[in-house]
Amino acid sequence: MRLCSCMRSGTGAASCKVWGMSEECQEPRPEGPQGRSPGSGGHSEASGSGVLLDVQKFFQISDRSAGLLQTVFTGCLLLSAPVFGYLGDRHSRKITLSLGILLWSGAGLSSSFISPRYSWLFFLSRGVVGTGTASYSTIAPTILGDLFMGDQRTRVLAIFYIFIPVGSGLGYVLGSAVKTLTGNWHWALRIMPCLEAVALILLITLVPDPPRGAAEKQREVAMGGPRSSWCEDVRYLGRNWSFVWSTLGVTAMAFVTGALGFWAPKFLFEARVVHGLQLPCFQQPCDSKDSLIFGAVTVVTGIIGVFLGAEASRRYKKVNPRAEPLICASSLLAAAPCLYLALILAPTTLLASYVFLALGELLLSCNWAVVADILLSVVAPRCRGTAEALQITVGHILGDAGSPYLIGLVSSALRARHPDSYLQRFLSLQQSFLCCTFAIALGGGCFLLAALNLERDQAQAQQPGTGTPGSKDVDSRNTERQSLLFHTGAARQDS
Repeated sequence: MRLCSCMRSGTGAASCKVWGMSEECQEPRPEGPQGRSPGSGGHSEASGSGVLLDVQKFFQISDRSAGLLQTVFTGCLLLSAPVFGYLGDRHSRKITLSLGILLWSGAGLSSSFISPRYSWLFFLSRGVVGTGTASYSTIAPTILGDLFMGDQRTRVLAIFYIFIPVGSGLGYVLGSAVKTLTGNWHWALRIMPCLEAVALILLITLVPDPPRGAAEKQREVAMGGPRSSWCEDVRYLGRNWSFVWSTLGVTAMAFVTGALGFWAPKFLFEARVVHGLQLPCFQQPCDSKDSLIFGAVTVVTGIIGVFLGAEASRRYKKVNPRAEPLICASSLLAAAPCLYLALILAPTTLLASYVFLALGELLLSCNWAVVADILLSVVAPRCRGTAEALQITVGHILGDAGSPYLIGLVSSALRARHPDSYLQRFLSLQQSFLCCTFAIALGGGCFLLAALNLERDQAQAQQPGTGTPGSKDVDSRNTERQSLLFHTGAARQDS
């Protein structure tokens, strides 16, 4: 293995002035067992999965094609979310959710038996997994909203959303551990469906299917009255400004979290290269623990942040009815300077960059349970499934579906204007990340606007008949019918 002359002397990466090194300075390193370089953890920084490299080698998938796995997953999730929202508002939510989980687990299990000649089937299975994921993302929060009310709903939503970072971290660790124990990456895809089967059994046996609006005592809305069409539900939600502004705020959050999840490990890796703490990477896979560190930070800050946000919302609502959007706004407006300092301080002190990055993620995590509580309080019960689906769709399309690409596009454009070097690569990525600070600030402004309409929309959502087709016409017909009956009775008494 040939190294550049400055590294041959053993002076280390710092004295090599890595910011001026070219990629031709080092030849490819020999790979260890299963195609990994010696000392590599075998984890993919792009996906956070412990088996992506093995999947690529098994199906002979290039890096560019491997990126389509997440694209197919997200695309099917976006297409399926409105469908499940429609079904969840009109049919048994328990049955619909069970079918979604069955699709999810079945696709995951079957993908582990696909022959390497049929790689397109593996891509298709990822799409089916995304379809199943859309079921619980849209329906599960609405069931919780009809089972609990007030402070209990806030606590339960906090517990529900806290398992998002915990589940992601455990899936990462468990998948890698199973692959290590069995020596076969296929078993990492087979153990997860077993856990999903247990979840399906618990759902069928323990979780009730409450009437829509049961928690608000709106039995007449849940059990009777005319059923609105999907287009009428969408028009109602478009006039619900608390829902509109909070959805835009969630979109800003998704934009930032998507960009961080994709680019933050690479940013931290290049920061350590600039500081001389890490050798540059000339061939994938790289021996880097930044993705694991960032994943651990995400799990810890997610757990703490969700509980802090839910508890602050529960306490503040006792003195201010607009507490929920105000908490979301303040946390986002505070997260913006934290992310800015994490980016600016990275070339100077890496420790401070980690601290401010963790603090920014903590503030972002404070909102996940609170924004769900906002939606359930301002949307009529019969439209909540559609509202969840629309919020997920808009958040993904305008948020994390495009933010990684946008950050990479800006970074490449900035790098093209200067001579290529490791320092310039780091600075270009750092400067492209600055747009995330503006996105967070805009999200905080959206939640402030949501606070202005919150009480009005909450009162409207609690009125019987809200969101139904021609509810005013129905009320006028009932009044007219009662008037006719009154006059008929009076006429009979006169006769």
